[in-house]
Amino acid sequence: MRPAWTHTAATERLGLSIPIIQGPFGGGLSSIALTSAVAEAGGLGSFGAHHLDADGIAATANAIRARTQRPFALNLWLPFEDSEEPTFTRDQYAAHVKAMQAYFDELDLPPPAMPARYNPRFEDQLEAVIAARPAAFSFVFGVPDERVLDRCRALGIVTIGTATTVAEAVALDAAGVDLIVASAFEAGGHRVAFLEAPERSLIGAMALIPQVVDAVSAPVIAAGGIADGRGMAAAFMLGAAAVQIGTAFLACEESGTSELHRRRLFSSDATDTALTRVFSGRLARGIRNRLIEESDRLPIAPYPIQNWLMGQLKSAAIAADRGDLISLWAGQSAPLLVHRACAPLIEALVKETTTALRCDCRD
Repeated sequence: MRPAWTHTAATERLGLSIPIIQGPFGGGLSSIALTSAVAEAGGLGSFGAHHLDADGIAATANAIRARTQRPFALNLWLPFEDSEEPTFTRDQYAAHVKAMQAYFDELDLPPPAMPARYNPRFEDQLEAVIAARPAAFSFVFGVPDERVLDRCRALGIVTIGTATTVAEAVALDAAGVDLIVASAFEAGGHRVAFLEAPERSLIGAMALIPQVVDAVSAPVIAAGGIADGRGMAAAFMLGAAAVQIGTAFLACEESGTSELHRRRLFSSDATDTALTRVFSGRLARGIRNRLIEESDRLPIAPYPIQNWLMGQLKSAAIAADRGDLISLWAGQSAPLLVHRACAPLIEALVKETTTALRCDCRD
C-alpha cells in the first residue's frame, strides 16, 4: 500500500514509486552505490557526470545497470560563458598558481603545470549520455539546444532542468523541458543560475517553489533545505510534484564523499555554511572553513580554471585530514541530518512525510 502523496505527475513520468530524487553530486561525490540504492528504493538515483569523459560516462551507466534495472538520471553541466574553451593565458595561470603556492607548500605538493584542457568536452559527454539512454537526463546552467531536447524525446529520455528563479523556470518550460527543479537559496553546492548572476538569484524555498509552480506547466521538483519528512510535506503543500534531496544523501555512507567531509556534515560546523567562489570559480554553498575565510585575499580564476586548481589540492588535503583546504558542500538543512545510510534515510523520509500529511494509503 503506497501513501497517496507518492502518486504524482513526477512519479508517473519517471516510473518511480516515491517522489524522491537524489541530488546529482559533481566532482566525484556521486557514486554508483548511492545512485543504484536510491533507484532500488523507488526514487530517482542521480549521478553527476560533468567531471567524466565519454568513456567514463558509458562505464558509469553500465555499472549502475549492473546493480539496478530501475530508473536513474545522468547529470551534466551545460557550457556557460567561456567554460568550454576558457581564454586564460599562461601568465594568468602562473599568477593564480603563485597566489595559491602557500597551500601547495603546506601539503608538500609541487605547483601544478598548466593542463591542455581543464574539463572534458561537453559535446562528447552529451553524446555519451544520449547513447547510454538513462531514464532521465538532468542538467544545470541553462537550457539545452532544441535538437538535444528533441533527441531525448525521441529516445524516451525524460529531461530535467534546474531553475533558481521564476524566469529561468519559464525559459525551461517554454523549451519543452519535461520536469523543472526549483533550486532554492538554502541548497548546498553550486548555485546554477543562468539568466542572472547567481548573487542576484538567491530566493528561498518558501517563496520560490509556489511561484515556479504557478508559472510553468511542467511538474516542479522542489530542492533546497529539504532533509526530512517535514520539509518534504511542506514542498508538496506548496505544489511540488517531487523533491530533490542533496545534503542528506551526500551524508550517507554510500555516497562518494570522503569520511572527512561526512564527519563535518554531522558536526556542529555544519550549522555555519557560506556562499563562496573560492573552490570552483562559481558561487556555491559549503561549510565555512579556512579557505572560505581567506578567499577575500585570493585572486579567483573563472570556472573551470579555479575548479581544476583546487582539485589539485583535494586528494592530498583529504589524505592529510585537512578539512580547512577542501570544499565541504552542505545545504542549510545539514543540522537536521540523522541517518548515515540510504535505506534508513528513505524509510524515515516516507514515514515522516506520511505522518506530516496524514495520508491514507491506497494501492
